[in-house]
Amino acid sequence: MHSTTRTRVAGTDLLTPSDIRELSSGLGIRPTKTLGQNFVGDGGTVRRIVSHAGVSEGDHVLEIGPGLGSLTLALLEAGAYVSAVEIDPVLAAALPETVNARHDRPERFAVAQFDALKLAHHELAVPPALGYFMPTFLVANLPYNVAVPALLTALELLPSLKVIDVMVQLEVAERLAAPPGSRVYGVPSVKTAWYAEATRGPLISRSVFWPVPNVDSALVRFERRPAPDAERSEVFAIIDAAFSQRRKTLRQALAGWAGSPARAEEILRAADIDPSRRGETLTIEDFVAIAHARV
Repeated sequence: MHSTTRTRVAGTDLLTPSDIRELSSGLGIRPTKTLGQNFVGDGGTVRRIVSHAGVSEGDHVLEIGPGLGSLTLALLEAGAYVSAVEIDPVLAAALPETVNARHDRPERFAVAQFDALKLAHHELAVPPALGYFMPTFLVANLPYNVAVPALLTALELLPSLKVIDVMVQLEVAERLAAPPGSRVYGVPSVKTAWYAEATRGPLISRSVFWPVPNVDSALVRFERRPAPDAERSEVFAIIDAAFSQRRKTLRQALAGWAGSPARAEEILRAADIDPSRRGETLTIEDFVAIAHARV
């Protein structure tokens, strides 16, 4: 049996495992794999995420996929203003009530119901305590099935974001933070490097979730850096081409993009990159150099 004792600190009543089950039952929610719904019911874990992100009093935090509100309450406990994006209409409608019942300053929270992958077509909700909202942090327990596209979408469309600290499937975290030459280095590693420097954080046990997933999770932190001086769409096209045939040399893998293997080799040599190398050995700066060399 899980204890029903709740943790109350700084005017915030965090969710326990039994709270998670009670809220789910009351809302008629059955967590689905389709939406990647695995709810955290451990106060220590959500506080750990907030601490790892470095969120403090007055910060503007975007949360994607807040679910029942476990991490939301921990962010509010830290003194942040939180704007959440939730795709599930039932959960989105219930969140304000949960925050109002468990936090002393519910006016610091707002939620918008839409798919975060369609952020370009929607606006973030503004907490009533503010007249505007410009997120500098993205902190989230990202659904496993949309973690990478959600990150890339937020990084592209919200230049005010300086720090992203998210919990994702361990395998995804390792890919995102992988260095060139690593076995798991790939398209997500390079494309996120366009925007930010990634660092893998601590492991999160699967046991803190309900329902318990089949995989462990980990935190991964991104710190925004200036965008390279190049056309992003062109560089991303080169990245896609280089990894679409991972076993082939760059001379062959980039042949379609360049027009021919000979032209690919010419461009690569102009960029001072050996045509016999493979895409998995290149940094984001190397891909930018290839884009510049084609001009």
